[in-house]
Amino acid sequence: MTKGKGGSTWLRKDRLLILLLSGVLLLVITLPVSDGSGESERSGAAGEQSGGVLPGEEDYAEYMERKLKDVLSKVSGVGEVEVMVTLRSTSEKVVEKDEEKESETVTEQDSQGGTRTTSRNSSSGTTVFGEDGSGTSSGQEPYVTKELTPTVEGVVVIAQGGDEPVTVQNITEAVQALFNVDTHKIKVMKLNEN
Repeated sequence: MTKGKGGSTWLRKDRLLILLLSGVLLLVITLPVSDGSGESERSGAAGEQSGGVLPGEEDYAEYMERKLKDVLSKVSGVGEVEVMVTLRSTSEKVVEKDEEKESETVTEQDSQGGTRTTSRNSSSGTTVFGEDGSGTSSGQEPYVTKELTPTVEGVVVIAQGGDEPVTVQNITEAVQALFNVDTHKIKVMKLNEN
């Protein structure tokens, strides 16, 4: 009989040890590990992923101003130039959605020969989640199909050659071609040379 008791005690100790080791293993798996380099790697990857596209609307406007200033300063007759770009809208991310559509049409006839048709349409959508920045599918990041840049509202150009009609026309046409902005939303002025 002591063998039976000793055997069952041993089984209890074995189970207890297995449960204890399983608990420690789960604890180790769920604890976040930070070594300081992970944060900088993530921010570096985010910078590389953006590919030079600036995230904020203000940054986007400044980026467009720098690019336009650089291009216009190379045009003959423009000379020194300052540029201001205003935005109509903010950037927009379009996320992927699983859409379900359902339609039902019911036709009823009454006893006098009249008919009545009833249609019911419904649709619903759920956002598709993809992999986050770490490469794991955690369901935290929606899957973005495209990102729309902010829309340019107006442009002001102040140039040394801003009093020459040909230069003003060239600047206006260049801004229209680049930003698809109406002529009345482009203002070209002469630079004050003090």
